Amino acid sequence: MRTADAPVRTIDLGPDGWLLEDTARGPRPVPADRLADHFAEELSPPAWATDLLVYVHGWQTSPDAALVAVRRLLALAAAQYERHRSAYRRLRPWHPWAVLVRWPSRSLPSLGGYRRIRDRAHSMSTQGHAARVIGRLLGYLDVQRGDPAAPPVLVNRDGQYLHLVGHSFGCRFLCEAVQWAADEPLTLGWSTPEPAGRPFTVDSMLLLQMAAPRDTFAAGFPALAEAPLRGPVVATYSRYDRATGFWHLRAEKRAGVGHAGIGTAPAPVSAIRMLPPAEPYPLAALDHRFVSVDASDVFVRGNGPAGAHSDHLRPETAHLLLSLAAHAR
Repeated sequence: MRTADAPVRTIDLGPDGWLLEDTARGPRPVPADRLADHFAEELSPPAWATDLLVYVHGWQTSPDAALVAVRRLLALAAAQYERHRSAYRRLRPWHPWAVLVRWPSRSLPSLGGYRRIRDRAHSMSTQGHAARVIGRLLGYLDVQRGDPAAPPVLVNRDGQYLHLVGHSFGCRFLCEAVQWAADEPLTLGWSTPEPAGRPFTVDSMLLLQMAAPRDTFAAGFPALAEAPLRGPVVATYSRYDRATGFWHLRAEKRAGVGHAGIGTAPAPVSAIRMLPPAEPYPLAALDHRFVSVDASDVFVRGNGPAGAHSDHLRPETAHLLLSLAAHAR
């Protein structure tokens, strides 16, 4: 795995969800007519990459901490792949390349602070531009990796697969972007829908400790069932996650996905436990539209007000990510 020559690319969103670029006068919005050019200048996937990862961080994460988190996840995946290569035979080789989406998520560690960032994350996507910007990003990456409608599997001639990874409120951004793409046929790079439905071009979505109500997939993201997503929507949860338990319960009068798992959804939900690094995930365990993964035996660390909300960077998480990538082949 090319960890040394696989730098993480970053994009930054402002409070309104629009893409920012560094200028001599500091961060400035990228003009709308330059969005595609900006992606082309900054985010060209290398030819050696087998898998493209888009990662969106969550609550209380600084830009530097977000970058550290992505690099940590890639390092854990590299170590897991080397130790248990036989479990990922379809991943030979595994050369990931990541794009990190950063957004202003800092607040006071209080109920008011939690509500403020919750409202900001929601408004950035629904009233702002985050869903469209991330959707355009996915569209750009999809075009760069080749023909998304090529049978029998939706990958290009170079075998590049596209995976989405979100943490906390970052999961909402990804769901909004993919759902928005379901309503906008051109967002992810295809020309016309297939007669039997849209070609799916995102190969998996891993939502780590999602900060949203348990019924969010039925009430907030019903179009995910029709979205351009070929693989499963996989969400982890832990009863030790106080951010989506204690804080979320007080802010929204109900527990969050990250504390209690997926509730209702527009398709049946499969419930499984997070497996140890040496135990393979059968295809049948993950081959569902929605998969709720109980990580209560794994995500346990955290003494602050958020509990184990940010205890998601574990070998078990890398194992789950690699398994999703392998089963996408």
